Amino acid sequence: MAVLKENSRKVFDYVKSLGPDDHVTAADIAEATGLETKQVNGIVTSAFQRKGLMERVPAEIQLEDGTHKPVKFIKMTAAGMAFDPDAEPEKAE
Repeated sequence: MAVLKENSRKVFDYVKSLGPDDHVTAADIAEATGLETKQVNGIVTSAFQRKGLMERVPAEIQLEDGTHKPVKFIKMTAAGMAFDPDAEPEKAE
């Protein structure tokens, strides 16, 4: 039985494939995976952030017109990098 639902797996695989210096937002992940930004935000929060597998890092980016915009980059944590979504869940005895 899969540990992650299909859309959660898409998000997990995409974020895990990024390098440590890659900066992506929920909108970037949505575009790359074909999901809605709202779906990505929900998946990151419920499936990964609450379990310590991903984090949101506050940052500020400069727009083309010179103004700045606050954003939150989504990053995989060390626990997320070590997480194996294909591993069998441990059975309670």
